[in-house]
Amino acid sequence: MMWWGLVFAFVVGCLTMAVYQTQKSLPPGVGVASPMREVVSVEFLYDETYRDDRGRVTFDQSIFDEVLALIDRAERLIVIDMFLFNDFAGAAQGDYRPLSAELTDALIHRKRAIPDIDIIVITDPINTLYGGLVPDHFAALRDAGVTLVTTDLSRLRASNPVWSGLWHLCCVWLGNSATDGWLPNLLGPGKVTLRSYLEMLNLRANHRKTLVADHGESWVGLVTSMNPHDASSRHTNTALRFSGAAALDLLDTEWPVANWSGGDVGDNPARHVQPEQAALGERTARMQILTEGRIRDALLAAIEGTGKGDRLDMTLFYLSHRPTVKALIRAQRRGVSIRLLLDPNRDAFGLEKNGIPNRQVAHELRQAGIAVRWCATDGEQCHPKMLMKTPAAGPSELIMGSANVTRRNLDDLNLETSVRLLADARLPAMDTASAFFERHWHNRRGRRYSVAYNTFADPSRWRYWQYRFMEATGFSTF
Repeated sequence: MMWWGLVFAFVVGCLTMAVYQTQKSLPPGVGVASPMREVVSVEFLYDETYRDDRGRVTFDQSIFDEVLALIDRAERLIVIDMFLFNDFAGAAQGDYRPLSAELTDALIHRKRAIPDIDIIVITDPINTLYGGLVPDHFAALRDAGVTLVTTDLSRLRASNPVWSGLWHLCCVWLGNSATDGWLPNLLGPGKVTLRSYLEMLNLRANHRKTLVADHGESWVGLVTSMNPHDASSRHTNTALRFSGAAALDLLDTEWPVANWSGGDVGDNPARHVQPEQAALGERTARMQILTEGRIRDALLAAIEGTGKGDRLDMTLFYLSHRPTVKALIRAQRRGVSIRLLLDPNRDAFGLEKNGIPNRQVAHELRQAGIAVRWCATDGEQCHPKMLMKTPAAGPSELIMGSANVTRRNLDDLNLETSVRLLADARLPAMDTASAFFERHWHNRRGRRYSVAYNTFADPSRWRYWQYRFMEATGFSTF
């Protein structure tokens, strides 16, 4: 009986801890919606992979080159927050661009050129396998005087509460070791400990992809879906580069993360800076920085605010969030024109996936009458997280950034950053974003970007309910 009592107490303790981990208070800087700001300048950037009629592959990329250019022009401060910043390739094979080495070299070169510049790099602990590795490029950054901050994911709520309840009750105190690895690193070179894999099962992440830097007397921000990760270098991605007060708002969302993750970066030096103002005749666009759950709120408001004659175009790596799925079906019934361009969820760094969740959600939405096409991927991923709303009257709306449309990305679990842009459809950034979608939807100029829905259609009820279980419980990688 004593043993049964101990087991019962342990189970109750795990369940209690699981509930606490899903309900605990969020740390500062999480779940932010900044004021709407007038935009001084804004540019839509993209990376895309396509094939011509003969199957030849072309990579058209601009985002990472812009990141390097912003670093090279900074003189006072660079803050960069990136989810994947490594050369891990998993099972993938190919001649990838060495993004992680290029970014490392650019930051070190800038620090050596201007020793007084402050450079802060915020990363997710997956880049060290949760303390099981010390990557050479991270050691080089620290040696050069760059402040490297590994996000303290324990401050976030549980994405996978069943496991996190057990983890925080029995195992979190174990720590980790970068020298005692004995298991193969499934993501890259080296050996890691069992503790690395056990902590990975919490499925928490700092999934943000941002950069803020000074630019002369101004400040510039960049929010993207791109990672400086070698094996991701062929992915299709999008970004917005902007200057003015919104760039300082973006900095305000990153500074607290660095502090509560142990970076000890002190007070935000740009907090009291007077931001650059738009000239009187240029006030044609407004922008807002959104993080975590406030991204969800903006997406749902954009969808729910549509009516007959309006159009919604979405390009998404993952779509599984139930409130968003239901909102799209309601919008379709109101007469909104909706087009969804989705990744088929088959490619994962050399491994083939089964299409969950996009193919299951696509089947549900197609039955409701919504138009769906698939990105034509072959090893790479269609990685944007972008919604574009074109109303019958009034300004267009663009929401894009790091957040997939999933429970984990939108419900205050991961750290995420997106931007919301309201502007006339003729604004160059809006026009370029619209042209990006149209080009991919229609396969224009003899380029194959997308394929018909039937190519990856999956009506399986078993896999549909598998997706629903994974989305609801957190037992998933999406």
